Amino acid sequence: MSGAGHSTTPDQGGQDSEAARLHGLLEPVVTAQGLFLEEVEIHRAGTQRTVQVLVDLPEDQQGGVSLDRIAEVSTDISAALDADPLDGPQAYELEVSSPGVSRPLTQPRHWRRNLGRLVRVKLSDAEPLTGRIREVHEDSVTLVPQLEAKKGVKAKEGAPVTVAFSTIRQAKVEIEFTHLDHAALDEALDPEETEEA
Repeated sequence: MSGAGHSTTPDQGGQDSEAARLHGLLEPVVTAQGLFLEEVEIHRAGTQRTVQVLVDLPEDQQGGVSLDRIAEVSTDISAALDADPLDGPQAYELEVSSPGVSRPLTQPRHWRRNLGRLVRVKLSDAEPLTGRIREVHEDSVTLVPQLEAKKGVKAKEGAPVTVAFSTIRQAKVEIEFTHLDHAALDEALDPEETEEA
């Protein structure tokens, strides 16, 4: 959606501070729709400015955000941006999306949202680990390792291990088509739902 923009300085610091301001402005709007505001980013290309908003379900809900809900919250976000008292003359493009299963797990809430799912974890102090999320703690996660098996043989589970978040370099959900319900399968096949207003 094109509309009135917001004044920012051209440097990245100005964009970061403006994104933080917009996060505070939009958070109650997104929360009112029963969603979680994950991130707000501002990108510039010449005179064009794009406001990217990433929304997610609360951490106690499974699945992904439907396109209908993306469309609804996009309308409310657009209205909030247009009514922003710090509006400037510059036009903007608004993109509202939800994270797909390929999103890296970088915060405890990401892990809680994926309880029971299989994840691939790269560690700073050990070999990579593939395991199922059993518990999420304040500063660590407990995984049930999936031990490698011969081709065609179901993987066996190892003893649960607790991994500190501070030792995790990267973590992503592994797609398991045999474990997905229809909603999760749709998300896996179309991992990022985006509404460009």
